[in-house]
Amino acid sequence: MKAEEIKTIVVIGAGAMGQQIAMNTVMNGREHSYKVILCDSFEGAIGKAEKWASDYLSGRVAKGRLTQEEADKIADCLTITKDVDTAVSEADFIIEAIIENLEIKRELFRKISRICRPDAVLGTNSSNIVSSRLADVTVNPERLLNIHYFNPALVMQLVELVKGGHTSEETIEAARVFAENTGKTPIVLNREIAGFVANRINAAVVHEALSLLEKGVATVNDIDTACEKGLGYPMGPFRLMDLTGIDVNYYVRVERFAESQDPFDAPNPLVIEKFEKGEYGRKTGKGWYEYPDGRK
Repeated sequence: MKAEEIKTIVVIGAGAMGQQIAMNTVMNGREHSYKVILCDSFEGAIGKAEKWASDYLSGRVAKGRLTQEEADKIADCLTITKDVDTAVSEADFIIEAIIENLEIKRELFRKISRICRPDAVLGTNSSNIVSSRLADVTVNPERLLNIHYFNPALVMQLVELVKGGHTSEETIEAARVFAENTGKTPIVLNREIAGFVANRINAAVVHEALSLLEKGVATVNDIDTACEKGLGYPMGPFRLMDLTGIDVNYYVRVERFAESQDPFDAPNPLVIEKFEKGEYGRKTGKGWYEYPDGRK
């Protein structure tokens, strides 16, 4: 599918990342008349997503960032539904943003690639599972790629587009133009590699930060401050882990270590300890920092 043919975008997974990808698309893609459908098979996720979208737009109006008329038009272009099959059948571009579990993703792509149009672009937002691991269960895998947004997707500008050996040039180009049309700065990886670009660089920073903490060289806050004030990072490695989820860091490391058997890729003992305690960061109220009211 060519970029100019993309009009209906379906985001599967109405969690925090899916919500923001959908909202970013509908807000920044207005001049391209994008229709966005956010869907999830779990009823509870739909209710939360509807409330979040309403509160977000109301907040933008209250702050003077949008007029009420603009907010209403955005809301009209965003549909939130539990009916995944119908949404997928209407899609020109599908972005999967579900749980980071290979078997669950494989089952999803096996199903949706047989329901959607044969030329619809299929993107996985996974930051670690490359699309070639989904290609064998996907009909027409030349339309399949990774389209990796960063958290929070409404704020972070970068999108990583990863070309597998199965991915066509037309698919990559359509995704690149789509990303630009929705206010993002895309980069293209010409071949697959675990962790892609930004997260591989960040993994090295996190590895060193955890090593410094283990050795008692500096505190969590001082290490974060060094990165933010000395290196110009918008957020230090520990604050970032709390934002994205220490559980996510753990699962990604487990997956990567299982594949590489390189001790560098294994979860750090301090991360394992946090994971086993259920201290995942902001989402649980405690990680490297405490969040009694949802904020530091």
